[in-house]
Amino acid sequence: MRATWSTVARRATAILLLAIAPRTGAQADTTDTSDVPRPVPGDIGLAGSQTPDIARYLAVRSASDASPSPDGEQVSFITSTTGLPQIWVVSVASGFPGVPAPHQLTFTENGVTTQAWSPAGGWIFYAADRGGDERQGYYLVSPDGLEERELLPPDSSFREFGAWSPDGHRIAFSSTARDGSDFDVYVQDISPNGQPSAPRRVYEAGGGVTVAAWRPDGNALVLSRARGETANDLYLLDLTTGALDTLFAPDSAASFRGISWSADGRGFYVATDDGRDVAGLAYYDTTERALTWIGASRHPVDEVSLSGDGRWLAWTEDASGASQLHLLDLQGTGSEAQPSLPNGRYDITWAPHASVLVIRVAGAQLPGDVYLYDATTHRLTRATRSATAGLDADQFVVPRAVSFPSWDGDTIHGLLYLPPEAGKRKPPVLLALHGGPSSHASATFQPLFQFLLTRGIAVFDLDYRGSTGYGRQFTQLDNGRRRMDAVRDMAGALDWLARNRLADTSRAAVYGGAYGGFMAFAALALLPGRFRAGIGIAGVSNWITALATASPMLKATDRVEYGNVDDSTDHQFLVDISPISHVDSIRAPLMVIHGANDPRDPVAEADQLVSAIRAHGGTVEYLRFPDERHGLRKASDRVLAYRRLAAFLLRELAPPAPERTR
Repeated sequence: MRATWSTVARRATAILLLAIAPRTGAQADTTDTSDVPRPVPGDIGLAGSQTPDIARYLAVRSASDASPSPDGEQVSFITSTTGLPQIWVVSVASGFPGVPAPHQLTFTENGVTTQAWSPAGGWIFYAADRGGDERQGYYLVSPDGLEERELLPPDSSFREFGAWSPDGHRIAFSSTARDGSDFDVYVQDISPNGQPSAPRRVYEAGGGVTVAAWRPDGNALVLSRARGETANDLYLLDLTTGALDTLFAPDSAASFRGISWSADGRGFYVATDDGRDVAGLAYYDTTERALTWIGASRHPVDEVSLSGDGRWLAWTEDASGASQLHLLDLQGTGSEAQPSLPNGRYDITWAPHASVLVIRVAGAQLPGDVYLYDATTHRLTRATRSATAGLDADQFVVPRAVSFPSWDGDTIHGLLYLPPEAGKRKPPVLLALHGGPSSHASATFQPLFQFLLTRGIAVFDLDYRGSTGYGRQFTQLDNGRRRMDAVRDMAGALDWLARNRLADTSRAAVYGGAYGGFMAFAALALLPGRFRAGIGIAGVSNWITALATASPMLKATDRVEYGNVDDSTDHQFLVDISPISHVDSIRAPLMVIHGANDPRDPVAEADQLVSAIRAHGGTVEYLRFPDERHGLRKASDRVLAYRRLAAFLLRELAPPAPERTR
């Protein structure tokens, strides 16, 4: 495979120019009006079926983005029970006489993207965009849902919410309002009755700058400047003087996240891989300018949260896609007994004025619910119980973490889901590819995976090189000219499955979204004959147009991650690795799904690939949603798309018909 790029470069350039010359705009016309999906009647079937319709799996609900009230007695969260992500709130004691049941607070037309309860208690901040364009307006809603305020209407700028100030009277965020590309930092005052002042720009930035945390006294902000997808520098902005102090900007780019200030404001706890391969937990003293490591982490430290009084330090470690929670009493003698939680991924945050840790748990058999742990009484309370749409969650398949040597001997990882009948016969397999590439497979509920398992299809959720979760060195294995080594990992994964007789790799399909969509397109183009079919959702087909038209925050990281399209050497390499450069090699049936409002990977990425494949005689089924974003947000669109997707996979991975005998 190493010879592939040198032998196709000239051919790739010619095909790319022919394919994209007419148009590259985000609203390019499609070649077939049937590409715009239209609803069709469907039957979800009856609960208890051994082969449930995929709509049941898509109807499974989850609670996410949990935010506690200051006293820890209530928690707000986002769920799509109504078909769109909206804010709900629940009391810790919900279900007892006189205590309100979970109730919905927002009813926005396009759903809510994020939310955060004010430390002052009187308001909940939320953001909402228009049709998934990610140009968010900012709003407040009261905890009873009876009052709302508009802080900032949506406009042409992109905004990134930072956090409430410790006293709950201000918010800090980043916005491209000044020039449309650079994320400057703003602070906006909010009165107790929810009336906002005009936001004031406190730092004029260049590139991708976001607010990581407020200092406890409210007089300074920790700012993060992106250095690629997985690394960042940290600065301290004094809001009184405007002075900017560099905290971390190492020569070798590193990651700094989970900033949690000590109560005295002297320093903060942080998860970082500065000077090491695997991220650990450390304390940074801003006066001494010294970083002190805390304990020895077996796995990468993921999230960090310190209680408001500075006593309880909580953090999570990422062990092959699942979280391990750690709790330390900083005023005691050591680690506390950890709460007994279901297996899965954990998101953690403390209530501002109580020793209550809010834990969002998402696992293969628990799609996503919120727990509250009182560190003083050691009481664990489940705050939400999301519906599983008539499915028995205990029957969902839990994946096993696997590792194997890839094509060059490097160890690659993933999560393997095998159907119940896998021991009797080798199942066909779907190779699933996460986005990013700076992400990784997580042992969480995946509707498509669980549906396919009931149809006897295995799923291998692959952590190709470049994925996070296995140390900085592994994440950098696809950097620069090594980017396509990750494509070869897909061939290595199929070879490993075949050697171990775990799956019938003659019946394999590939599936991915965003960067995973690019990987799926690349697999069909550059590993001909290895896959029977492929599916790409919101994927990149042409790195030249994708990088040129990406949203501002992505542009802030893309040059480090992928290269500079204005550099002739980088430009040619990006042409060579673009799937559209190899459309004549894409012969396996392909399904492409894309939202017309996608600001990250514009819909032209799908339009031009589909047109080029059809022009070369290939087979492609295209679902172009006019009112969707990067991915699919609306429940009705998800059902429509995944019913088509499921039918496509079942058809393409079906065993060959038996030969007729006389």
